[in-house]
Amino acid sequence: MRAITFDWGGVFTVGTFDGNATQRMSDTYGVPLEQVRASYFKFVKHLEVGEWTLEHFWNVMQEETGMKADYLEFETLYLGSIRENVAMYDFFPTIPRAFKVGLLSNNYPVVHEKLQADPRWSRFDTMVFSNLIGVKKPDPVSFRKLSEAVGVPPEKSIFVDDVEENLVAARALGFSTILYSALEHERFLSELEAWMAQGE
Repeated sequence: MRAITFDWGGVFTVGTFDGNATQRMSDTYGVPLEQVRASYFKFVKHLEVGEWTLEHFWNVMQEETGMKADYLEFETLYLGSIRENVAMYDFFPTIPRAFKVGLLSNNYPVVHEKLQADPRWSRFDTMVFSNLIGVKKPDPVSFRKLSEAVGVPPEKSIFVDDVEENLVAARALGFSTILYSALEHERFLSELEAWMAQGE
């Protein structure tokens, strides 16, 4: 058995989730984008490793930036910041059943629940989220957690991510890798097809 494993943001999304979310917060609440992003990126790490709830994160953001909205309004805006990569969603269910499929994502409370509940993600054999395991990429521990969860060693796995730093960490543990760009989706398909053919 071999495994095809993926990142989420920048692979299943167009643009980064953080970039989309901060732009929407700036536009909606009338606070300069630079100010929103400075605060957001200072605190988002607490979400990514499960130290804070999303509601606590929003309370801190409001205090620092002056943005004002009740939590449920913010949650709706936050979840609405997902811009799906249609090409990847079209490809995803066509992965042959001979391969295990896994996800390793630096993710957030509430957002990960929305992803887990999406019926289109039923092709995943396992989903590993940083906020649930308490460690994020590129920490080697996160990749070991992925291998354990999918049940396939790194040497028989490929990892797809849009961040080279994460791929460097994956390769150090034995994963094959593909650097993904939505603008080069056909290249991704060709590289993945070549990797899948190696085991035939």
